[in-house]
Amino acid sequence: MSEPTGCAVRCHDDDCYCERCDLLVGLDGLHVTGVERDGGGGLRVTVESALAVMGCPACGVVASSHGRRTVRLVDAPSFGRPVELRWRKRTWECPEPSCPVGVFTEQDDRIAKPRAMLTARACSWAVHQIRREHGSVSGVARQLGTAWKTVWASIQPILAAAAKDESRFAGVTTLGVDEHIWHHVSIKDRGPKELTGMVDLTRDKHGRTHARLLDLVPGRSGTVYKDWLKERGDTFRAHVQVATLDPFRGYKNAIDDQLADATAVLDAFHVVKLATQSVDEVRRRVQQDTLGHRGMKNDPLYKIRTILRSGAENLTLRQQHRLAEAIAADQRHEEVHVAWQCAQRVRDVYHAADPATGRALAEKILASFPSCPIPEIARLGRTLKQWADAFLGYFRTGGANNGGTEAVNGLIELHRRIARGFRNRENYRLRMLLVAGGLDQPPPQV
Repeated sequence: MSEPTGCAVRCHDDDCYCERCDLLVGLDGLHVTGVERDGGGGLRVTVESALAVMGCPACGVVASSHGRRTVRLVDAPSFGRPVELRWRKRTWECPEPSCPVGVFTEQDDRIAKPRAMLTARACSWAVHQIRREHGSVSGVARQLGTAWKTVWASIQPILAAAAKDESRFAGVTTLGVDEHIWHHVSIKDRGPKELTGMVDLTRDKHGRTHARLLDLVPGRSGTVYKDWLKERGDTFRAHVQVATLDPFRGYKNAIDDQLADATAVLDAFHVVKLATQSVDEVRRRVQQDTLGHRGMKNDPLYKIRTILRSGAENLTLRQQHRLAEAIAADQRHEEVHVAWQCAQRVRDVYHAADPATGRALAEKILASFPSCPIPEIARLGRTLKQWADAFLGYFRTGGANNGGTEAVNGLIELHRRIARGFRNRENYRLRMLLVAGGLDQPPPQV
């Protein structure tokens, strides 16, 4: 074909803009006037707005043209290459002598805020990469062809504004809480290592939980949690119906003080963990009593230590045989077997066919464990009795638990590793609120 067609012809016409180029670049209100490669393998796109009548923003008098001012912006990557956007902004002069404006430059917040370094869509792209694709800020900066500070300075105000929006706390009916370690260096440099995280565990209209991190505040105490609940206001607190927690008395005191009408629920995982720890303690004590030393690889009880942490329904025939063989090796090992059976009863509470059956099993545990002749199991029984209301709350709330909170903690740990740690706690908070959904609007309720 000897003659150029379509876009090639129109792009060489100085009197009009190329609609196909404008469509490809996709900046409403701006037209492409040039595209070229820069020296680093990126693209340089030049755009401008069409000539139109412009009124002075102060007095409204029709302004006259005062030339152009080229603004360089980092745009979202295109075809795997970084893009520099050169916006040839029109400048205007107000002819009214008494007008205080004088000369002004065209602005379009849909493209970029005044004095911005990234376009609006580049900011949105960067936030999406961090939020959905688990990208690091430095990795996003590399794809944009700019620096870490440029990217973070551009998106940090967006995240901060979203974090201050109180509407994101609306509709929370189930609230989880857990502690979190955000750094492992001296507290003199970065303050407290512990953060208390509040998580929205509210179920949607289909009964599914979409855990959202609501906030991270410094410290791990009931006072920290109580103060945060106070800041949320009466409306928020009155709406919370269920509060899940780990067996930490400080958080329970805060719930009793600020969420008096909510049902406190002790997390199922941590209850089973307490029972499993009791079995481990019995095994170690019996090991010392029978052999006089810590477990070694050929000791009967040491060889079944992982089996004792498993559920009875998950054991293979070979594992069942190994368990029976180790218990039969010494009559005193029977104490370990009884402790393991007690732990299985605790697990059965959460595997019951219906809440009524599970509650009945839990009440039997509360009645029998405190008087058990095995001291570790008796201590477990006393602990559960102290937490009886929260322990039984599981069966009044449709199985509410802190699993979503632990899932959010896992996501936080992932991004802390991706970022190779943090130095600034507020940056850490904003980053984790972003990746854990804390800046999203709450989903529709049941």
